[in-house]
Amino acid sequence: MKSYVLISNIINKFNKTIYVQGDKSISIRWALMASQAVGKSRAYNLLKAEDVESTLNALKKFGIKVKKYKKYCEITGKGLNGFSYKDKTKINAGNSGTLARLVLGLLAKSKKTVIIKGDKSLSKRDFSRVIKPLNIFGVTIKSKKNKLPIILKGTDYLRPIYFEEKKGSAQVKSCVMLASLNAPGITKIKCINSRDHTERFFKYLKIPIKIKKISQTHKLIEVKGKNQYKSFDYNIPGDISSASFFMVLTALSKNSKITIKNVNVNSTRTGIIDILKKMNVNIKLKHKKLINNEAVADIYIKSSKYLKAVKCNADINSRAMDEFPLIFLMCSKAKGISSFNKIGELRHKESDRLKVCSKFLKKIGIKVDEKGDSLKIYGNPNLTLEKKYIINNFMKDHRIFMMSCVAALSLGGEWKINDKESIKTSFPNFIWTLKKLGAKIK
Repeated sequence: MKSYVLISNIINKFNKTIYVQGDKSISIRWALMASQAVGKSRAYNLLKAEDVESTLNALKKFGIKVKKYKKYCEITGKGLNGFSYKDKTKINAGNSGTLARLVLGLLAKSKKTVIIKGDKSLSKRDFSRVIKPLNIFGVTIKSKKNKLPIILKGTDYLRPIYFEEKKGSAQVKSCVMLASLNAPGITKIKCINSRDHTERFFKYLKIPIKIKKISQTHKLIEVKGKNQYKSFDYNIPGDISSASFFMVLTALSKNSKITIKNVNVNSTRTGIIDILKKMNVNIKLKHKKLINNEAVADIYIKSSKYLKAVKCNADINSRAMDEFPLIFLMCSKAKGISSFNKIGELRHKESDRLKVCSKFLKKIGIKVDEKGDSLKIYGNPNLTLEKKYIINNFMKDHRIFMMSCVAALSLGGEWKINDKESIKTSFPNFIWTLKKLGAKIK
């Protein structure tokens, strides 16, 4: 199988209704939370992708029964700290930072040693942010320069902690919250606002949790540990990060419209919608409702004839972090200078996305200023491409591959885009969905 795609034609106008696959963040969290429940939990529309598969395989190694049926996945949980496995069990997290960091929290009271490893990309990422709070809990962790592989051994004397999360990382916050499930007393986490799927799961499952707003950017979370919860069924909505590729493709294409059905529009994830509206994109949420304590809606969007540059406030960063490559692409066609600050977190993704996106924009003829954790993009509303472009592998970074496809289909040129296999981590149906809209891809 070829590991690249060829695109040499922009997409024709379209007016379609589509669905995207289940939310990756929620799918992984459901599996981990179900493993700690008592009894059989079911998830409908669980994402079928490598990151979720890595999670299910890890749970199987921990003695948790996982069954897949045509319409749902079933996990039989054994309760809090109910994992059973051999000493020195090895877990391969693949490319999933969410799995690797969150599962460490669930292992905080484990009596046996666990070895967590990952693929080449994940093994380059820093884990010091989760190692620090776990050490405070009393967990013993060995690693080389705070990177995978990690050797973990929990403690029988797990204690509640107070921890300040200062980077706006939902994974770090969630790791601490999951560790707190097995700690007596109340664990307190002062944190910068970030994705709140874990908090919503705790509330949905009636796990004792208090959330207090400290400021516009910070909150205090209190979790009372040692409270067992029952099994539960869950409907997983579509992933807004996956939907974003089609939102941007539509906005950049001529005379096109799209409706993306049943998408998670959790307010901590909708930064891209707010930014696109500021850029003069016609986008609306329809049929909004609350399902399993998560906001779900249909997203309607149509082509934009005129795009405005945007100055992105830092307080929106965590709500759009995964979508910034697409937002940068939009800015390449906007009139004026778009600016972004305090986006250094992009350097700690599957690739250094700030650096990679800067190089990408320069490749297509856009002037950029990349300094530290900031980026300026000098847009060109008349941008059209006619040259040949080759996009190489970027550490199995699925979002760079998919963003490149959107650029090719909307801006023109002849493209060879490598690393097609990367989409298996989060959105295996991406190419199929593009073709459904009429895209010509070889």
